[in-house]
Amino acid sequence: MATTANRHRSSALLDHLARLTRLRAESALAPLGLRPRHLVALTVLRDHGSPTQQTLASALRTDRTNLIGLLNELESEHLILRRRSSEDRRRHIVELTDEGAARLAEAESALAAAEDEVLSALDAEQRELLYSLLQQATTSHVVDCAAAAAADCPAAAEEAEQGCE
Repeated sequence: MATTANRHRSSALLDHLARLTRLRAESALAPLGLRPRHLVALTVLRDHGSPTQQTLASALRTDRTNLIGLLNELESEHLILRRRSSEDRRRHIVELTDEGAARLAEAESALAAAEDEVLSALDAEQRELLYSLLQQATTSHVVDCAAAAAADCPAAAEEAEQGCE
């Protein structure tokens, strides 16, 4: 018999909702030639500027080999541009192109419709509450390119620390 504490565990429901959302999202993104991993990378680039490949790999929590494959796919579709850093010629800067920003906007519109379908049992107020709770639960897991850059470069971490004093 389940105790009160065990009856309301959310993991299984969150996993089920995530699967439903992922399946619907993949279907919405496919006509645009995108996959969820593309969307995440494009969103990070839009929201956090033009990081180095190393910083982007850290922010996306992926290894460099997988990142290169991802960036090759995005670059072949003209959604991103890679260029050498003017400060350190060994590093590559990754930039979102205008075409990438436009495709991202299309994808976000398609995903909004998919999300509306998945969450159709909730009214607007309940969706806002769900969003707020999910945001609160994930605050310690937010993608932060500045923190990723500092983690990749101890000198940048020291500089950031000194700037905060």
